[in-house]
Amino acid sequence: MDDVIRIQGLTKHFGTINAVNNLSFTVKKSDIYGFLGQNGAGKSTTIRMLLSLIAPTSGSIEMLGMNLVSNRKEILRRVGAVIEKPDLYKYLTAFENLSIFARMSRVSADSKKIMAQLEMVGLADRAHSKVKTYSQGMKQRLGIAISLVHDPDLIVLDEPTNGLDPQGIADIRNLVLHLSHHAGKTILISSHLLSEIEQIANRMLIIDKGNKIVEGTVDELFSATKTMVRIETTDDENAMNYLQQSKWNNLLLKDKAKHIILQMHKNDIPFLNADLVQAEIGIVSIQAKNSLEEYFLSLTADNQHVAAFKN
Repeated sequence: MDDVIRIQGLTKHFGTINAVNNLSFTVKKSDIYGFLGQNGAGKSTTIRMLLSLIAPTSGSIEMLGMNLVSNRKEILRRVGAVIEKPDLYKYLTAFENLSIFARMSRVSADSKKIMAQLEMVGLADRAHSKVKTYSQGMKQRLGIAISLVHDPDLIVLDEPTNGLDPQGIADIRNLVLHLSHHAGKTILISSHLLSEIEQIANRMLIIDKGNKIVEGTVDELFSATKTMVRIETTDDENAMNYLQQSKWNNLLLKDKAKHIILQMHKNDIPFLNADLVQAEIGIVSIQAKNSLEEYFLSLTADNQHVAAFKN
């Protein structure tokens, strides 16, 4: 079974609001699949449909080779999930929380197994501290440990880095990579922190206002040939005139603010720089942008080229 999730024509209406519109995508075995979009794009609604928390208006959901409607219990036994902030018993320890959730999942978990789970998420040294003393990042990691207690094949994480500081975000990133590369889990992770997803996902989907914008591998979507380059010179008008008369003209992008922006292969940037120097154009800066955030903005922002280079 290569497809762990197969979604076809998924749609969800809330009254007159079309939260998800005819969405189709697949998640392959062993993927770290980035599910991306701005707040309100429809990510959480889609995930709640995947976990059978809400029913779709139309469309089909297959997970682990089975139809969700007719095989709900069997599918959910093989899925672990953390939806935003995990629900934890704050006046109990991490060890006690994990023990309780193991019993609720009818999983046999002795002390050694529970400590191994806490070790994997980096909480072994705080296993017997009450959860109310934990940082938000530690609570998120404990939530992920709980989602793993029944050894699921698929892990679904909805905005797992929301509200975390940089160290907490890095901890979650490293944990996701560990679960994929060392534990062999398939992971669907939603986020609006686009630069984080770029660092961990091998495949991704971008949605906007409930609609699928693009789906593919990181390599497909972020080719070196699509690098956006913004140039600032001591005389931008003269520089633009030079470029329009040169071999670089077909790479220039139109921009309402009259910035000098080209889309090109990153390996050509040194040659562009050399040509400008030879033309005696004073270069103040050359900025190259080719990240998931810039790509996302280019698809969803109205003034795409200006947005891509905002500081």
